Amino acid sequence: MKTLLTGALCGVTLLMASGASLSQSASVGSAAPAFAAKDLSGKPVTLGDFKGKYVVLEWTNPDCPYVRKHYNSGNMPATQRQAVAKGVVWLSVSTGDTHAPSELQAWLKTKSASPTATLTDADGKIARAYGARTTPHMYIVDPQGMLIYAGAIDSKPSSNPADIGSATNYVDQALSEAMSGKAVSRAVTQAYGCSVKYPSGA
Repeated sequence: MKTLLTGALCGVTLLMASGASLSQSASVGSAAPAFAAKDLSGKPVTLGDFKGKYVVLEWTNPDCPYVRKHYNSGNMPATQRQAVAKGVVWLSVSTGDTHAPSELQAWLKTKSASPTATLTDADGKIARAYGARTTPHMYIVDPQGMLIYAGAIDSKPSSNPADIGSATNYVDQALSEAMSGKAVSRAVTQAYGCSVKYPSGA
């Protein structure tokens, strides 16, 4: 099993991604790009499997200090649990081949994470389709298959867990508004974090 690297060893830098950086196929207000992938147990998963449900996509990487901010504090697992309890499908996505499935499974268990599934995106196809640039980078797909949110997990672009308490959780906010029949007030925000680890040539 590979050893998880520290943020310093990864040469991590903060990357901001505005809505303008999204690929045309992943524009908020348009149909979410279809995809097929495998979860950590090797089970096939497609976006179409969850037609009629809200789906959250979360790009993740255990080596990233911005991801660790939200997992070590319990913020991301709590957000996952709250969403799943409401019937939302939560799909974490690991792009590139930095971590073996068994390594990711072990890490998620230590964090008490509860995504519906964690998808392996070794070739970067899902990340390219959505224009994912950071870990974390968040997307919400509505029951009709439309992309209704793209951007950050919250409003405080730092790796400091102390900032979570005073931040607006954009994913919680967007889900609450959409599920109440309201328009999402902040449909596109600036994603922040480490760069997605696209494979060479992706």
